[in-house]
Amino acid sequence: MTLTLRLHEDPAALDADAWNALLADCPAPTPFLRHAFLAALHRSGSAVTATGWQPVFMTLADAHGTLQAAAALYLKRHSYGEYVFDWAWADAWQRAGQRYYPKLLGAVPFTPVPGSRLLARSDAARATLLQAIETFARDQGLSSAHLLFLDDADRAAAQAQGWLMREGVQFHWSNRTPAPYADFADFLASLTRDKRKKIQQERRYVREAGVTFEALRGADITEADWDYFYQCYDNTYREHRSTPYLTRAFWAEVARTMPDHWLLFVARRGGERVAASLVALDPAQRVAYGRYWGCTEAIQHLHFAACYHEPLDWCVRERFVRFEGGAQGEHKMARGLLPVKTTSAHWLRHPGFADAVARFLDEETAGIAAYVGELRERNPFKSEP
Repeated sequence: MTLTLRLHEDPAALDADAWNALLADCPAPTPFLRHAFLAALHRSGSAVTATGWQPVFMTLADAHGTLQAAAALYLKRHSYGEYVFDWAWADAWQRAGQRYYPKLLGAVPFTPVPGSRLLARSDAARATLLQAIETFARDQGLSSAHLLFLDDADRAAAQAQGWLMREGVQFHWSNRTPAPYADFADFLASLTRDKRKKIQQERRYVREAGVTFEALRGADITEADWDYFYQCYDNTYREHRSTPYLTRAFWAEVARTMPDHWLLFVARRGGERVAASLVALDPAQRVAYGRYWGCTEAIQHLHFAACYHEPLDWCVRERFVRFEGGAQGEHKMARGLLPVKTTSAHWLRHPGFADAVARFLDEETAGIAAYVGELRERNPFKSEP
């Protein structure tokens, strides 16, 4: 099949239906690669050239103009907002007198959620797309190309073309199969005594502090609720002497274009809002993603209640199959989330640099395996789920 390659500087200009149809054909679609989400990142000024994210979305279409493959790609002039850390690679390459940035990145900005990155209708189209990414990076004289948080099909394609594989660890909760948890108490009963007691104590402390939670979904989240969430989101970054990646305009747009994909927990004490936690939803796959939280009043254990206890309670009630807790955080295991390996793929143009990174990855991969093995020995469940 002859495919026509095109590069797009404005993701918002791509045909939304065609893009989403291609995503729906992939093995691991997520809401974060829907056209509305990516377009909002661009239109809101969150992921644009001025912030170090220059879009170069790539599409491959057949003779009839039907998309056969596509990728959300960015020329990056830094490594912020990626959650797969290559600062040491950049430093080593630049100390050698070479230019590491810009690099080519295939990822969802600020979103460490595993899923399909090489959107393709067939394995052949996926391989062609991957080769086109490598050719583009080479022709542009870029130091490297990176694909983050891949699904199994993308990982296999990248390995087949000789890209370097890198593993990471996240923490996910899975509902019980084949019989889902009946309620939150049923879930707690599956944990070891010390972990169950810990969660019960945290929930009791928050409850006795006078805090109640309200779960708002989709259209029930008002503009005032979004304003309060953004205040909390901004506070979290400011407390860490940082600046929020996502603008208020971004949240306004995805609230309008993707209302069914958001669940907001609002904590109140004495009638006043004290915290908010935002969860993204994939209703079709019945998967929830913990994303952002913040508070306007510091209350002990409130973070755990807003980010884990309440979302997991909701997931059990709604029969969701998985809750992904985001990047890092061993403390999540004590709340019933287990370690899961993630994969990224990396192409480095210079053979010597690639060889050095490959040796580093061999050691790092062995370390990750040992780390995951150690974590599994601390399994919070009475028996292996």
